[in-house]
Amino acid sequence: MKLLEGIRVLDLSRILAGPWATQVLADFGAEVIKVERPGIGDDTRGWGPPFLADADGGDTTESAYYLCANRGKQSVAIDFTRPEGQALVRALAERSQVLVENYKVGGLAKYGLDFASLQALNPSLVYCSITGFGQDGPYAQRAGYDAAIQAMGGLMSVTGEADGAPGGGPQKVGVAATDLMTGMYAATAILAALRHAERTGSGQQIDLALLDTQVAWLANQASNWLVGGVVPERQGSAHPSIVPYQVMPAADGHFMLAVGNDAQFARFCEVLGEPGLASDPRYATNAGRVAQRGVLVPLLQRSLRARPAAEWLARLERAGVPASPVNRIDQVFQDPQVQARGLRITLPHASGAQVAMVRNPLRFSATPLRYGDAAPLRGQHTCQVLGGLLGLDAERLQALQRLGVVEAAGG
Repeated sequence: MKLLEGIRVLDLSRILAGPWATQVLADFGAEVIKVERPGIGDDTRGWGPPFLADADGGDTTESAYYLCANRGKQSVAIDFTRPEGQALVRALAERSQVLVENYKVGGLAKYGLDFASLQALNPSLVYCSITGFGQDGPYAQRAGYDAAIQAMGGLMSVTGEADGAPGGGPQKVGVAATDLMTGMYAATAILAALRHAERTGSGQQIDLALLDTQVAWLANQASNWLVGGVVPERQGSAHPSIVPYQVMPAADGHFMLAVGNDAQFARFCEVLGEPGLASDPRYATNAGRVAQRGVLVPLLQRSLRARPAAEWLARLERAGVPASPVNRIDQVFQDPQVQARGLRITLPHASGAQVAMVRNPLRFSATPLRYGDAAPLRGQHTCQVLGGLLGLDAERLQALQRLGVVEAAGG
């Protein structure tokens, strides 16, 4: 049995935060029905290249970006700006336990698809609203995008090299981290709200904002200011509270050094050939090393440039000092541990192609995850869902297609 077997999720979200949340729920076994706009679909379908090649090697219109966040779902293309489309979505909501949307605040009310309207039809519905800034406050009507939220929410202020360093200045994280974390918070909140609905019979609206998420997961950096009054600054790959804990140079490149305590520092100094550093009162404790960062780190860097990265990594591993290579994405999937954990999976696609993806990292001993197909074509399941779940016959489905209210893949 799948973890969320029997749970139906109506997914009205697009781009990344909402689809990431519903993909997690699909991985857990929920039935996820993705509602897309006829003729257009999820915005990310066009966010390429690269695009998936079909079984014959020809191009498709399915972008790699779209494929990363929509596996295991059914796609139903409905125009809910039309009254007939609104009625279809309301009927699907009546038969679902969860609805996820990421429209502007109040944007679905004019279609009768807001929380109040749908709760009247389905009192136990868990309704998750994802916006840039939340359902209230002076920015509630603004659109929010990941990079802008990374900037506004403080993440860019602690990401990148210091202003005076080469390449200095604020940087965004290399993936849409705020969207992804919002999606994970959404999945967690939905599971909690489902538990409440099971106990009480009452659903509720989840108000989740990208800005709120970004501020919440500043974590220790926010705490450094809230508790200690210290405004964190950009330090590149360095850690604000641990030294040495940053990317280090080698004779042929770089590697990541992550000395987490004084004992590890002593072993690191032995490997470096400078055992006296560990007994030097300036560097013997982490607090001392943080205070002397500007003196100690350049000293270590000079010594580390003497040997290639692979040699340092081998020596540090033998000594039990945490360190790692700085891998490119292709090197990540060549790593023996990544391969042993089976993090790359392949799922079938409606085009006949096989789609390589990253598996869900969660592993359950009693209920292992079983994946469905790769992300669907736009409208791939329109007839299947509207016919099977809502009981629409072929004549009615054809009439709706002629009117442009729904779209079915292939016709």
